[in-house]
Amino acid sequence: MKKNKFITVLVLVLILQIACQKKQKDNKIESNKTLNKNANTSTNQILDSVNFTGEIEGKKTNLYWIKNKNIQAAFTNYGGRLVSLLVRDKNNEFADVVVGFKSVKDYQHSTEPYFGATIGRVGNRIAKGKFNLDGKKYSIPVNNGENALHGGTKGYQDIVWNAEKINDQILVFTYFSPDMEMGFPGNLNVKVTYSLTNVNELKMEYEAKTDKTTIVNLTNHAFFNLNGEGSGTILNHLVQFNAKEYTPVDKELIPTGKIETVSNTPFDFTTPHTIGERIDTKNSQLENGVGYDHNFVLDTKIEEDLIHVGSITGDLSGIVMDVYTQEPGFQFYSGNFMKSENTLKTGTKDDFRTAFALETQHFPDSPNQPNFPSITLNPKEVYHTISVYKFSNRN
Repeated sequence: MKKNKFITVLVLVLILQIACQKKQKDNKIESNKTLNKNANTSTNQILDSVNFTGEIEGKKTNLYWIKNKNIQAAFTNYGGRLVSLLVRDKNNEFADVVVGFKSVKDYQHSTEPYFGATIGRVGNRIAKGKFNLDGKKYSIPVNNGENALHGGTKGYQDIVWNAEKINDQILVFTYFSPDMEMGFPGNLNVKVTYSLTNVNELKMEYEAKTDKTTIVNLTNHAFFNLNGEGSGTILNHLVQFNAKEYTPVDKELIPTGKIETVSNTPFDFTTPHTIGERIDTKNSQLENGVGYDHNFVLDTKIEEDLIHVGSITGDLSGIVMDVYTQEPGFQFYSGNFMKSENTLKTGTKDDFRTAFALETQHFPDSPNQPNFPSITLNPKEVYHTISVYKFSNRN
């Protein structure tokens, strides 16, 4: 009797184990189906150049592709924008890791004006839109509460850049920004070169020259989801940063001027953590940013040409994005103000925290913070900086 009972229990255990394994396998298959459905090669079919061909303020707009066997990138010269970035996931399928739209009109009417854009003349915030330079006072039109954000009311995301496709892997944007455009002094000639390397990198090279002392802080504002656009939350992405310090902000997201340690705070990504692991922790800085929307200070070494910012890994796709830069910091934004108000190129909405931004840069409000690295550019000097997004995958 006892032997029969033991056999019955054993059979039940085996049945449960088989059922559990089948469920795990089905979940994995379903996860991969969702990943592939939402995130990959259909982008080439979704993006029709006709929807990017037009004219804005007398300048022609268009769609431009650069590609190699492992990366494909689409840009529009309206805002010098990265529209799509296809990289290979753990299944060796292409996944579109950049959030964007399928027409210029969608970008023009978006409630979020910075998707994929080249940002300037000064990225990030300037308190009250005011700064002093060479004893003169300057004022930028405010567009973020009482502050100027990403160049004022008409930053570089709203202009049509000149575009030249050098070859299949290199695209160059140029723009002449006239003296006192948005209140910034000096005629500024800007050149941004986007290129794909043979080691799975999107390289961004920024150059600028001025005829009058001015301030410059250029960057790119791509919104990423490493599981693919439309695949849901980014809170399970795994993050590790090469930054032991950050710049705290007030309630208007203006730096206080202090540089503080990340140790024993939710901002410590010196060891791997998911984005969502501590994002709801009771913390005044997270409350000010409604999540992460802060500048991190990179740990730099003089002998390094490019500093390793860190790496972010998509939990479903296995895609790893390593970031490198010559800048002293980067802004990490966890999609806190995404409100499902815009329809993306995959037909999905820009839901809350379904994309993140990582903008390599000088620090916010640098002109008003004497202890921050300077963003002043003088005549006869050349502004030149390089940042790189490098992609790999984990099975």
